[in-house]
This record gives sequence, structure tokens and C-alpha cells, in this order.
Amino acid sequence: MAKVITQKNVKLTDVLAPSFYPFHQAVKDGLNSSYWLKGGRGSTKSSAISVEIILGIEKDGNANAVVLRKVAETLRESVYEQMLWAIDILGLTDEYHASIKPLRITKIKTGQRIIFKGAEKPKKVKASKFRRGYAKFIWFEEVDEFNSMAELRTIIQSLGRGGAGIKIFYSFNPPESNTNWTNLEIQSQKVRDDVFIHHSDYRDVPKEWLGELFIQEAEHLRRTNESKWRHEYLGDVTGTGAEVFKNITIRKITDEEIASFDKIHHGLDHGYAGDPMHYTKNYYDKTRLRLYIFGEVHQVGLSNRRAVESIQKLNPSNDFVTADSAEPRTNSEFESLGLRIKKAKKGPGSIEHGIKWLQDLEEIIIDPYRCPNTKREFTTYEVDRDSNGNLKGSYPDRNNHSIDATRYSMEDEMAKRVAKVRKKIKGL
Repeated sequence: MAKVITQKNVKLTDVLAPSFYPFHQAVKDGLNSSYWLKGGRGSTKSSAISVEIILGIEKDGNANAVVLRKVAETLRESVYEQMLWAIDILGLTDEYHASIKPLRITKIKTGQRIIFKGAEKPKKVKASKFRRGYAKFIWFEEVDEFNSMAELRTIIQSLGRGGAGIKIFYSFNPPESNTNWTNLEIQSQKVRDDVFIHHSDYRDVPKEWLGELFIQEAEHLRRTNESKWRHEYLGDVTGTGAEVFKNITIRKITDEEIASFDKIHHGLDHGYAGDPMHYTKNYYDKTRLRLYIFGEVHQVGLSNRRAVESIQKLNPSNDFVTADSAEPRTNSEFESLGLRIKKAKKGPGSIEHGIKWLQDLEEIIIDPYRCPNTKREFTTYEVDRDSNGNLKGSYPDRNNHSIDATRYSMEDEMAKRVAKVRKKIKGL
């Protein structure tokens, strides 16, 4: 049990680090439904969320809270103690009753509850019945322990019923890899007006809150292994070293941007057996070296006729589509169905050359709403490791259908770049 604090009229500046004042104001204003708090060790993000939940329960007699972690066994020593700390630091210890079996905290006067749940089986996380009110606050702690955003949505759909102004908090230390789903999700969430995103680290926290030993350990790691310090203490996404594409931006590409694109490129990778066919639609800004990907057809077992119909919807002008030349019969049938096909040249070294060309771009911008499969493949494509964990030198031939289609669509642009370089070398 946390130390009992009985002082009244607690100042918010005594319980929240300065970096969380905007977060507090956002919760108070109530303009957001979701709050993503990420950061490094000692950033006090969990403390900030626990304080806001208690303040919210005190303000609204119908407000209850559900606090979740992936594994139930981790609840008591983490979020349960964290909520008790918030109650104590706000001088409300005598007004709440805490129990272990079941694991919950109850406001004595009103019966409002804070319930703790493990989510090993998300589909079995059921809505809780409260003496009064509803689950106004839902908190996913260490959200990166969960498997996907779809998993969280399953839980939210069960818990988030029965009242207005529901607020969902997500807190986590960003995983090292930029392909981890939480790091990718943050980029997708940035386009939403109802989402508040906050990043914090220990440097914004009063040193006396953290203690001298914490500061010493952090500074020692900074001196000896700066990359690890940035990841663990600053919450930076430093990467695993295996990612093929480190120039990816995930965001909505607006209709206004698309209207300004003057030349659209199209590529097609045929599906074989259980592999999906993938068609891509993109625009290349050669001045700024930016590639915008904003259209896809990605499906397994699609008949040639249906495939052409789907592509024509995204290519109403019937521009040439650069397709994989390894399937001449399929290409011929696509042409007979009305699609204008340009066969990819490919050749020895074309895979490595195409991937290197894409890596050298300043930015590859992928619209996650129009191109969810492109987003998934580009952001999770990694170099294989051997049995000792060392990186191999080759690129894996799997889950790369959108990448192949994009390479084909860019063949002419790659050729122009090569010709330009050769001309420049010849003139030296």
C-alpha cells in the first residue's frame, strides 16, 4: 500500500510534471476521445493518467474506470499500485476502499469503481456492471504488450458502452523497431482530430521525484551506449537494424494532393497459387524524391476478369500498367480484357537495384486508408537473420507483393536516373 497522504487542497503542480500540463488541459477540455501517451523510463506518464482518472471520478458521480494490461498477473504490482498512489497523493485515501480479491478500488460514498482486467483473451473481456454509471475511463497500460489495434478495438467495443464522454488512455514505452504495430499506429492516429498524442521523458520531471540513483543510471547509459539510452530513457524509436525501408511516412494523402499529381504510375504483381495479386497506383515527385502511394488492389484468388475490373476502377484513364513479365499468358489475357499492359524488364539484379532505388528516396508516403496492405508490407519488410541472429545480405521473397508492384511501376524513373548518372560521369 502506498504511503497515506492526508494534505488537502493539493496543487496540480505537485502531482504532474510540467510536460503533462497540456495533457491535463486536453482532458479537462474534453475535446478528445483517445489519448496516446508514450515515452521513456521515468517520464511519469502512468502517474499522469492515474491522476486524471481519479480527478474524473471525483468530478463525475457516474464515472467508473477499467484498467487493463495484457497479462492479469501484472496488474497488482503495476496499475493497481499506481491508482492507489494517485488516490493518496490527491489526499483522498480515506474516501476509497481497495480490495485484492477481486482486484478493484471503490469510492466508498458513491460506489464508483476502478476495475482491473487482464486481456490474455480479448474476446472474453466482457463489459462490467457498475452500481452506478458506466466505464467512462478505459486505460490500456503497456499497450505494446497487446498484439494489434484490432485486439484493442475488440475490447473497447465491449467496454465502451452506456454513456457520453468516454475517454480511452493508451500508455507505453515505444518498442525499438519502427515496424512494431504501436509505432505504426501512432503515425496513423496523427490524422485524427479526436486523438491527443503526447511524448515525454525523464528530463522534464523534477529530479527530486526520480531520485539521484535514477539520474545516475540514466546518465551512465547515455555515456556508454547512447542509442540504448535514447530508446530506454527518451522513448525514441531507434530501429532494429533489419528494416529495409527507413524512409516510410504513414499518413492520409488528401484529395487536393492527388488532384495536383500530374503523372500517375501503375504497377502489377501477379498472384501465384496462394499469393495475392497486387496492383499499385502512385505518384513520383522527382524534384523532392518523394513517392506517394495512394491506390491498391490486393487479393488472393481473384479471377482475371474481376482483377481487371478492380484495376480499371482505380485507373479510369486506362494508363499503361507495368506488370510482372514472368506471366505472359496472364498479361495477354489482361490485355484481351481491355487493360493496357507494359511488361516489366526485370533482369539480373533488378530486385536489389529496385529496392536500393526506393531506399534512396527522401520519403515514401503511404496512405493507410487507401493502401492498408501496402502499408503492412513496406513497414514490416525486414532482412532475414541467420541462426545466430546475424543479418543476411539478401532480401526475402515473401510478403513483398506491393514492393514488387511498386518496383515495376518505377522502372522508367529508375532508368532515367541511371541514364542521368551515366551522362554525368561521362562528362567528367
